Amino acid sequence: MKGPREEIVYLPCIYRNTGIQKPDYLATVDVNPKSPHYCKVIHRLPMPNLKDELHHSGWNACSSCFGDATKSRNRLILPSLISSRIYVVDVGTDPRAPRIHKIVEPVELFWKGNVAHPHTSHCLGNGDILISCLGDPSGNGKGGFVLLDGETFEVKGNWEKGGKCPPFGYDFWYQPRHNVLMSSEWGTPKVLAHGFNPVDVEKGHYGHHINVWDWSSHTLIQAIDLGKGSIPLEIRFLHNPDAAEGFVGCSLGGTVHRFYKTEKGDWAAEKVIEVPRKKVQGWLLPDMPGLITDILISLDDRFLYFSNWLHGDIRQYDISNTRQPKLVGQVFLGGSIVKGGPVTVVEDKELKCQPEPFVIKGKRVQGGPQMIQLSLDGKRLYVSTSLYSGWDKQFYPDLVKEGSVMLQIDVDTERGGLKANTNFLVDFGKEPDGPVLAHEIRYPGGDSTSDIWI
Repeated sequence: MKGPREEIVYLPCIYRNTGIQKPDYLATVDVNPKSPHYCKVIHRLPMPNLKDELHHSGWNACSSCFGDATKSRNRLILPSLISSRIYVVDVGTDPRAPRIHKIVEPVELFWKGNVAHPHTSHCLGNGDILISCLGDPSGNGKGGFVLLDGETFEVKGNWEKGGKCPPFGYDFWYQPRHNVLMSSEWGTPKVLAHGFNPVDVEKGHYGHHINVWDWSSHTLIQAIDLGKGSIPLEIRFLHNPDAAEGFVGCSLGGTVHRFYKTEKGDWAAEKVIEVPRKKVQGWLLPDMPGLITDILISLDDRFLYFSNWLHGDIRQYDISNTRQPKLVGQVFLGGSIVKGGPVTVVEDKELKCQPEPFVIKGKRVQGGPQMIQLSLDGKRLYVSTSLYSGWDKQFYPDLVKEGSVMLQIDVDTERGGLKANTNFLVDFGKEPDGPVLAHEIRYPGGDSTSDIWI
């Protein structure tokens, strides 16, 4: 938390589903207010293929390697959600101008692991890189993992053993002190790839479990059911490695569940936050969920943040008491229920009226707040607005036409509170090859969602 202030950030930028036949790329953005290039994209690293769907990223080394002088955080791991390629990017030689170091082709994942659609990557204390996957090479759901060698980046095979695999995969977090890895579930890749159909939830194509793995034996030991239609996505342990608890955000359920180790030694979960659905007209369904798509915990484990991509707000909760989070900050940054839009809210348990559209520096922000990243000192929250190109196109067509944005929220770390910084806007609608969809945000030195302490 006492590290230097962030000066640049990396974001994957996606052209798939935009109609622009250009490759996805990694953008380097200057976020130093003293720089003449503040809020500007200062470098673009295009991938050598079309329609990869870059999504999340991770590191070859992080805090799990603390004290190992042979390890250096100099390679960014960029899995492609649709093509199943994994790009290894050299950010050590010149952090402001990344270059491709190695490409792991999809066939490596298919043949050596029988997995596809890689999502989250975390480095391990031994130097290897663990990547969760959404499915098998045929696009069916399968919550498996693949291991990369931390030096050569060759695929070593699957991490999991014992033959049992969850029906779906998505995000994960591990904590060796409690001999556990927790993974979450999105859905069947070939079903969700082109958009969301509520009927597919009923058909069983979307997940609703936290999967508990034995860390030392790599075996699936428990599945915690969070309820049909919950779709648990981002999962975070508290950063304190002694803590045997954390939180998971359920997107369609509009809930946050606290998971914890019981006195018996197994794991359980309890709902601690619920965002009420809004009764609406002019939308896909008569009830609109908030759609919690990203959550994070501040490095001091004091605050929990999450985004409601459809309702359009970001929330800050004091989690000093993890069983009773207290809402202390909220800010609206667009979304599907703004005044003057196609959706009319007919019943709302939280708001008295629909929020105004969010306009910054003369630009009306399309879409809703999605990926979030917190500065190390906890005082600045960065926000991007694209969820995944296939769903962006369905829920926010104007976002695809105009491109996404990155915003910055000022955080009150004393009493709680969120306020948009009206001087900060990165407009990805003005990119050289046309409007693009920017996704996850990473700092070169690690951050609260990339790093695991062991």
